[in-house]
Amino acid sequence: MLTETLEKGLAGYRIGPKIRALRTSKKLGLVQLGEHSGLSPAMLSKIERGQLFPTLPTLLRIALVFGVGLEHFFVGDGNSPSYALVRHQERLRFPDRPGADAPSYFFESLDFPLNDRRMEAFHTEFQASAHGSDPHDHPGEEIVHLLNGELAVTIIEEEIVLAAGDTIHFDSGQAHSYRRIGNGRCAAIVVVTAQRPGA
Repeated sequence: MLTETLEKGLAGYRIGPKIRALRTSKKLGLVQLGEHSGLSPAMLSKIERGQLFPTLPTLLRIALVFGVGLEHFFVGDGNSPSYALVRHQERLRFPDRPGADAPSYFFESLDFPLNDRRMEAFHTEFQASAHGSDPHDHPGEEIVHLLNGELAVTIIEEEIVLAAGDTIHFDSGQAHSYRRIGNGRCAAIVVVTAQRPGA
């Protein structure tokens, strides 16, 4: 069973309308598409109307009928929303390391419904940890704006301590890590780019 948040995220790809557009362009009825794909017309109708989201194998069977790749259903079609609104209760919370007994921080995406974005924003809560997060790097740039608490950000081997209201902007291709200081709540808005501009 999909959560409401996941349903909204999948609905943004408009998979059903894309299948309907392919079917009508080929002048195929639901029964004919069912015969070619091995899927029932009732299931296809629900998928096209957005009442059912297909699994990847099901979607692949449909894609093969029309000679398109799976990417056809996951790229923008000009009808994508021009903004992303994420309500507080819709945010999904993840640890920095899946399955970790004591995560260094938890993050929540603030813009996940928007496709083809060139940057990503997160609300991040840093947990008490003697060693902080593991050093990591990724292409692009990163901005950390501390909302409350104190946070040590280490870039390569230099440690910079942020207080509430401070902001740091750096090349995220350099190894960096975070460590909460003190026992109070420590949270930040973190914005990262997918790659350097012009890359």
